[in-house]
Amino acid sequence: MQQITFKHTSELKRTKEELENKLGIKINLKGRTVIIDSPDTFKEYEAQRVLEAMAFGFSASKALLLLDEEYIFEEIRIKDHTKRDLKSVLSRLIGTHGKTKNTIESLTSGDIIIGENKVCLIALAEEIDAASTAIKNLIRGTKQSKVYNYLEKHNTKKKTEALNDFGIIKKE
Repeated sequence: MQQITFKHTSELKRTKEELENKLGIKINLKGRTVIIDSPDTFKEYEAQRVLEAMAFGFSASKALLLLDEEYIFEEIRIKDHTKRDLKSVLSRLIGTHGKTKNTIESLTSGDIIIGENKVCLIALAEEIDAASTAIKNLIRGTKQSKVYNYLEKHNTKKKTEALNDFGIIKKE
C-alpha cells in the first residue's frame, strides 16, 4: 500500500475510474492523500509512477504514457545543480512567454512541468537523456541558443543513425 500527497486532486477525481481500470488498482482518497491498494506489487509500482507524475501536475493522459516501457519520468531538483537565485533559474527555464520550455519540448518530443524547485519531464527513453541534459545545462546557466544547438545536433545524429540502420546512408 503506497501513499502519495497531491496539491490538487481535481484531475484525479475526474479520472479516478479510468485510472483504476487501466492500472488495475484501487485508489482511495483521504483529503489530499491518495492510497494505492493492489495485491500485485508490480501494478502498485506502475500506479505509483503514474500518480506521482499526476501529483506533480501532469494530466492523466500524459501520466498514463508511463505504462509504456518506452516512456520515462524524470525529476530534476534545481538546487542540486546550482546555487543561483531560484526565481532567475525558473525564468531561464520557462523563457519569454514559455518559449524556452516549448522549444525543448518540441525538440525532444517530451513534456515538461516546471515547479517551484523541481523540473519533471516525461519523454521517450531515447530522448530523456538529451532533455535532461538540456534542462540541467539551462539550470547551470548555459545560454538557450547553445542548449537548442545541442538538441538539434542530437536530433540530427539520431536521424542519421536511423538512416544508417535502414541502409539509406552508407557508413564510411
